[in-house]
Amino acid sequence: MSQLRVFYDGQCPLCLTEINHLRRLDRTSALDLQDINAADFAQRFPYIDVVAADNMLHGERADGAMIYGLDVTCEAWHLVGKGHWFAFLRWPFIRPVADLVYRFFARHRHRISAIFGRRSVCDDNCR
Repeated sequence: MSQLRVFYDGQCPLCLTEINHLRRLDRTSALDLQDINAADFAQRFPYIDVVAADNMLHGERADGAMIYGLDVTCEAWHLVGKGHWFAFLRWPFIRPVADLVYRFFARHRHRISAIFGRRSVCDDNCR
């Protein structure tokens, strides 16, 4: 297994843009990127609640430990050599605010994508 498995929403244009950046930078195959919307997702990952994963980014470390939200983002970018871009989001005095902003973003990511001119794959029928 890779060092980190990331369960992402492949129907979210902004999410998919970030995943594609990570994919291009992942020269050591440190990441295993899994779209929660894949037809066989529930069969391959029965221990992942798709609704919960849709509400908040989920990650699974090689040892089976689960991490969530910005912890996944920061660890993924660290593993592809760009962790310095996001490290400040885990500083103790910034972390609570960053997590609050992330939860807002996660809840409204499809609408936010539309603001930036990126139509969602699922258009108006997203969760």
